[in-house]
Amino acid sequence: MKDKAPTASPRSRGDREELARLLPAPAETRLPQERHLHHKERLLNRIDNDRAGRSRPQPRRMPRFVVPVTALALACAVAAGITLTGHDRDGVSAQRDTVVNMRPAAALLDQISAAAGERDAPVVRDDQFVYTRKKAREVDLTSGTAVIGPLKDYEKWLSQEPGPLRKQGLIRTDGEAADLNAELGDTEGTPAGMNRPTYSWLSSLPTDPEKLLTYLYAKTPRFEERERDQAVFEQIGYLLGGVMPPDTAAALYRAAARIPGVTDAPKIQDAIGREGIGIVREDTRYGIRTAWVFDREDLTFLGSTSTLTRRTPYGGPGTVLSSSAETGHGVVDEAGQRPAEVTTQGAGRES
Repeated sequence: MKDKAPTASPRSRGDREELARLLPAPAETRLPQERHLHHKERLLNRIDNDRAGRSRPQPRRMPRFVVPVTALALACAVAAGITLTGHDRDGVSAQRDTVVNMRPAAALLDQISAAAGERDAPVVRDDQFVYTRKKAREVDLTSGTAVIGPLKDYEKWLSQEPGPLRKQGLIRTDGEAADLNAELGDTEGTPAGMNRPTYSWLSSLPTDPEKLLTYLYAKTPRFEERERDQAVFEQIGYLLGGVMPPDTAAALYRAAARIPGVTDAPKIQDAIGREGIGIVREDTRYGIRTAWVFDREDLTFLGSTSTLTRRTPYGGPGTVLSSSAETGHGVVDEAGQRPAEVTTQGAGRES
């Protein structure tokens, strides 16, 4: 069953943004992926403002992460009820598959997909929690220059109940615990879906790559002036890693191969220095390169990085905006409990 979260009106989105501006900043309750999106919002604001010659930043229709009831990572309304085809999805023609199959990135993603589809499917009950362990560096933009922070340890326990839930689970940052609360605006709680991808919900997604991509283009939030293909690529990246149904993981990789602008990177590192191969896409409007890192031997997902590709107010080409490394995952019965057996990421050791 697919996520049926209602579409928010423009007025409700405006109310959420205004509320976010008025409320104080909370303790950290999310993984670096969401915090990275917050910093990216500020960065895109700054670039837009400089291009337009404005001295004061103007608000963008992007998620904010300053509210106690959790970050608005991707909690803006989804485009529910939209049906897209290979012809009307941002002008991508029905001949795209022929072009895709000629790209090196498509061949690599096909291998990654095949490896993912061969992995064992775990048993995950609705009354359990999916545990994910990772290390990450986050960028600080408060000084006006991107300054990458120290490596931090993160552990997350995500409830698998379909919901809606007011309390999604638990997260520990360098040992300090905090609740994962419902998304802002979800007064009755956040249901399983794009913003809270439970194992059962992931299993319900289409496994045909074209149908899955159509679904993702329909459901990924739209932001003014945001490159659509990049938004969908990053939405897929948000879903990767952790405990994943093999068929869904395989379909996600094959869907990503159909997104225009996706390329490969023969040599790339995650946050802890594990070298692998990468799948990359650049947001050409803003000069931000997002990469997924995979182990060379077993093709498991290791983590992601985001860097600048050109000079911006926050730094020059190569400036790191975020870097993560997933080191293990599993399934447990209670939040805060560590699995007796943790599935480690990658065939090699951590650096």
